Amino acid sequence: MTGTVDRAWPRTARLDAPRIIERIADITGVQLILEGPAPGGEVGAAYVRWPDGRRSVLTEGRSRSGPLVDRARRAGVPTARHELAAHVDGARVIVQQRLPGTPPAAVDAHLVRQMLALNDRLAGILVDDPAPKPADLYLTGDGPGFCLHEPLAGHSTRSAALLERIHAVGAANGSAMVGDDLVHFDFHPGNVLVDDGHVTGLIDWDGAARGDRHFDLVTLRFWLTGRGDDLTTPIDRRLDAVSPRRRDTYWAHVSLRMVDWSIRHHDDTAVEHWLTVAESGFPE
Repeated sequence: MTGTVDRAWPRTARLDAPRIIERIADITGVQLILEGPAPGGEVGAAYVRWPDGRRSVLTEGRSRSGPLVDRARRAGVPTARHELAAHVDGARVIVQQRLPGTPPAAVDAHLVRQMLALNDRLAGILVDDPAPKPADLYLTGDGPGFCLHEPLAGHSTRSAALLERIHAVGAANGSAMVGDDLVHFDFHPGNVLVDDGHVTGLIDWDGAARGDRHFDLVTLRFWLTGRGDDLTTPIDRRLDAVSPRRRDTYWAHVSLRMVDWSIRHHDDTAVEHWLTVAESGFPE
């Protein structure tokens, strides 16, 4: 089935911006104007304009991440202010400030250095907050619409073998992440905006949680695997300070998330790519 998407598993619906804008008007009385789709993103986002001419971005979200986004901005990370949040037909939608810049057309060492600097700014910024329940990495059970286990179990012998490794890591190390840092949870080049080579925004904070910022570095390392030592070596130097147990746990989560999502939303070329990346991070 090379080149096809496995439709045996549930897929996440794309953003239906016209319907959501209509419902926001019904619920809040605010009539936003749709300007068009925003680039990038797996679920989608849309550019909208307020009646007073302000331009913003409409997205769907799973969590109340606004206060965490504000924390990141106060720490010097360029993030978008949440301007409106509403529940629309069972889904949470967010209208947020439109930041300058666009997703990078290419990834270079300069961009990686800037992303490492952003990661540094998230260290310890939640230390004064009461510690909530540790973030679940879903190594032993399904996540809420992502990190599903059945797609890996049923897709191929190779993906089933990867799932066994993920389960083994979860059994040995647990399936939780603790820490006092702010974790973005989807930290890769597709979620930054750049203008003239400089990062102008870190976007898509929907999964943000308290935990260990090195988790985000493992995510970034996963995405950049195979794209050149000049990109991955600076990340590996940072991760040398992380225990093998924690690194294996974080790698297992990203492997599960990326392979599950590609099975359900992309073709076999993408699935095979992420399987290869995932397997490269597990000890023989």
